Amino acid sequence: MKLVFCGTPQFAVPTLEALIAAGHEIPLVVTQPDRPVGRAQELHAPPVKQTALAAGLQVTQPDKIRNNVEFRALLEAIAPDAIVVVAYGRIIPPWMLALPRLGCINLHASLLPKYRGAAPIQWAVAMGETKTGNTTMLLEEGLDTGPILLQQSLPIAPEQTAADLFDLLAVQGAPLVVETLAGLDAGSIQPQVQDDAKATLAPILEREDGRMDFAARSAMELVNRWRGFQPWPGAFTSFEGKKLIVHHISVADEPAVIADPGVVIVKDKRMLVACAQNTRLELLEVQLEGKRRIAAAEFLRGLQQAHASLRLG
Repeated sequence: MKLVFCGTPQFAVPTLEALIAAGHEIPLVVTQPDRPVGRAQELHAPPVKQTALAAGLQVTQPDKIRNNVEFRALLEAIAPDAIVVVAYGRIIPPWMLALPRLGCINLHASLLPKYRGAAPIQWAVAMGETKTGNTTMLLEEGLDTGPILLQQSLPIAPEQTAADLFDLLAVQGAPLVVETLAGLDAGSIQPQVQDDAKATLAPILEREDGRMDFAARSAMELVNRWRGFQPWPGAFTSFEGKKLIVHHISVADEPAVIADPGVVIVKDKRMLVACAQNTRLELLEVQLEGKRRIAAAEFLRGLQQAHASLRLG
């Protein structure tokens, strides 16, 4: 088939590579503009651009696409059989949705209709789900509301983070897209309308999502959010007015001692924090604002003796 591929981050690279390997013609790859990175603010090309150029494919990086006359003329001249969209980061306008004969095919990293939105992997883990997966669907104007084409599920292990799942879902989703295109072309896939009543949202993450609320959430809920919000925004609280980043945590495996949420219980050099529902969280690695990352036991040793009662948050 003749395809246009739209994608930007590393998550989209395995799908582009799979489409190339499957022998599809890809006359154009669309990705976001190069962005400044780091303190030096040097321009870096998106991973999809790097992969496309290495494969000898034409790349375009429009700032805007909705009313971009030149971009529209380019796609209309190509007349693709399908447009494949994987983590492109732009809303696909109506004219583009209607252009290819097989439609715009999207790979979404959740089991739709659950976790519609920009951060499905992170929120699935943060909400304590035990499985996730990939969905291919036909894009329409609504947010991840289009008809489902194919799905695959993947278990979420208790210790896995969102960062772990990104790579797994990216790799497993690539052949699903190839299979979806073949099925659409052969007429063997019947799009299934989503059940909106079962939909949940996965909004874009904000920094405050990483703030630990010991009074409102149990230890397990806080662990799940820490797992889900890796690598950003992570998990953090405050100690004596300074930000305390929590790099590694676990649910304490001992009977809880009744204490106000946020109170630190020091036991056998362990740093335990009282949480909602009479649960306790063990902080294993922390980093106080302006300091290096250290084990919680070392953090406790460095405190003044005056800290008879410690409180976070």
